[in-house]
Amino acid sequence: MAKEFKIVHESEIDGTPQQVFDAATLGNSGWLWPMEVEPKLGGVGPYGSTVTVWEPPHRFANHLEGEGGFFNTLEYDISELPGGKSWLRYVHSGVFFEDWDNQYDGAAKHTAFYQHTLGQYVKYFAGKQAAFADIQGPAASSSPEAFEAVKAALGIHDSGAGGHVSLTIAGVGTVDAVVDYLDKNFVGLRTEDAMYRFFGRNAFGAVVGMTVHLFAPGADGEAAGTAWGAWLNGIYS
Repeated sequence: MAKEFKIVHESEIDGTPQQVFDAATLGNSGWLWPMEVEPKLGGVGPYGSTVTVWEPPHRFANHLEGEGGFFNTLEYDISELPGGKSWLRYVHSGVFFEDWDNQYDGAAKHTAFYQHTLGQYVKYFAGKQAAFADIQGPAASSSPEAFEAVKAALGIHDSGAGGHVSLTIAGVGTVDAVVDYLDKNFVGLRTEDAMYRFFGRNAFGAVVGMTVHLFAPGADGEAAGTAWGAWLNGIYS
């Protein structure tokens, strides 16, 4: 049975409203995944959605409708704060058709991680596009304890964000990174020219995944995806 949901997330971001607005509408590859938004009211948004609010640099929304009562709406409300900072109120509303509690829990926790990553992008990489890779683990990474294996391979523990890791990835080289996000289900790593996001989607009935966001000029997202994919698969072999 279809049931509506609404997820609200608010956060302070170290960047101007224009930088936040641009990140939400132009810089998606840097913190989420590559998506295009036609920059006007009524324009075409991701997945065939429609831009329903276009008021740069403070408000943006897009809306998608489908069969059986399906809809999905994303809203960004950005306010200016002193010191070149912003306050973002993000609202995601829509419909889940089954396993509502688990889907809502997963979506809410993903939202917190994505919005944190948006803040990291604006603070450290604002205005830059990224070479991007989306990597999914093997079926074995869907087991209940699977994400702990990723943390162990990264050399981190549940002591909170703020630490550092250093590891060598075949085909990539040495990655020296700050742990900018760490909880039971997600890990965020940031270097001088990249962000790496790790998703413990095994907790929500899927496989472990990760995304790569490379900001160095000439970065090869496909090659990085292949290298990190081999690393991720190797954890479970």
